[in-house]
Amino acid sequence: MSEQKATILLVEDDLNLGFVIQDALKRRGFTVHLCRDGKEGLRKFNEQPYDLCVLDVMLPQKDGFSLAEDIRMVNALVPIVFLTAKSQTEDRIAGFKAGGDDYLTKPFSHEELILRIEAILRRTQGKEDEARERDRFEVGDYTFDHRNLVLSHPTEERKLTKKEAEVLRLLCLHADQVLPRELVLNMVWGDDTYFLGRSLDVFISRLRKYLKLDPKVQIVNVHGVGFKLVIDR
Repeated sequence: MSEQKATILLVEDDLNLGFVIQDALKRRGFTVHLCRDGKEGLRKFNEQPYDLCVLDVMLPQKDGFSLAEDIRMVNALVPIVFLTAKSQTEDRIAGFKAGGDDYLTKPFSHEELILRIEAILRRTQGKEDEARERDRFEVGDYTFDHRNLVLSHPTEERKLTKKEAEVLRLLCLHADQVLPRELVLNMVWGDDTYFLGRSLDVFISRLRKYLKLDPKVQIVNVHGVGFKLVIDR
């Protein structure tokens, strides 16, 4: 992955600043997707692979630190750069604890941001390629091809919908761990309202049905928290 071809997720609620940063990065050859709040940023992150994330800290819906923590739950490797008007040491520490790789205090020069991004991408080159390979999963007797939305068993093959595949991928990434339902809702649907929660329950029921040919595979409800994909080996 060449740094000049990197795809960047930029989450900034100040649209004027966001457009200026987006334009500066695009002129350097980056592909940049701009989001205006934390929930939109999380949903966008789930839609495709990114090579780096640039997150404002003070965001509506979901702040930058919380967004970074959610991103880290599904991708431990993608670099994260925080942008903030805060300069106190404790804020920087909070940013690094949330999974940040770098931290810029506003106002900053666009050239400094670009140089830091390029330096991070040089250090992490190849690591994101490993993460991108997490598109195929062995789930008991099943093989799940997320990229092509296919769940295969020795006796049958099933084409999944995009949302079914996204939910199953999150479960696979967290196999034998509790996956919070709020994280699934925000990543797949972009919100965590009650009615969307009911939709998620329907999707979980469908996935259980699809996986029923292997009794070693179960999707377990963790009351009040979320779900766990359990695979007896």
